Amino acid sequence: MSWLSNLEAKPDPNFKDESPKVADPSIPDRMVSTKRANRPFLAYKEYRDQQQQLHNAWLVRKKERDEKIARGEEVGREEPDPTAEREVGVVELLKLLVYTLLFIMLAGKFIAGDFFWGYEGKWTNLKTYWPSNQRLFSEGYLAKFDGSDAEKPIYLAIDGDVYDVSSNRRVYGPGGSYHIMAGKDAARAYGTGCFQAHQTHDLRGLSEKELKSVNHWKQFFANHKTYFKVGRVSHPPIDPASSIPEHCDPKKA
Repeated sequence: MSWLSNLEAKPDPNFKDESPKVADPSIPDRMVSTKRANRPFLAYKEYRDQQQQLHNAWLVRKKERDEKIARGEEVGREEPDPTAEREVGVVELLKLLVYTLLFIMLAGKFIAGDFFWGYEGKWTNLKTYWPSNQRLFSEGYLAKFDGSDAEKPIYLAIDGDVYDVSSNRRVYGPGGSYHIMAGKDAARAYGTGCFQAHQTHDLRGLSEKELKSVNHWKQFFANHKTYFKVGRVSHPPIDPASSIPEHCDPKKA
């Protein structure tokens, strides 16, 4: 293809390299041009030569120090090799992480007007990392946080764990689609889907599939970006002789 051959670079017979010449650092008795294409190699070779000179000088000082030690003379602190590659330790990694986070936060403040780039989830809430204020609820006390009082947060429990779901008051507050779950531990309902009939924490008799459903919802609340665990609810012991809640068809419930 003739048009491709026309694109091939052809040497200019009239070109003359007038760049200064220096000794080739790799091959003695040879001169090389300092043209732009050669400069990175020449600079790197110069750097390596300087490093080698520093290392050789350090070896001399180290030998002198070892000889003094052998003669029983006092010596100062051992000098580290100035050319040794520095190992990155845990402290350096932590510093890098902190600096990176600070940079991201400052960039967020400058660009988005917020250190966290507008994120308002659980990971920026101190309660996520310091859960020392978690409480032990009785069933009666937990019932006071069902959303009826607008001045109080909304809590619900699942299998004993109590979560603050106030960030979704529209769903869990009065008139919400899941208001029936607020202020109580209705763990069984999360497994069976019978939210009216199974308002109890009693999980006896559930199938493996239903228990997996309960566990799924437990993980949902535990990992939710705006819900927070605030404590545990203490239930009276279930009498083993008591009857197991009747099976419920969620489609008919």
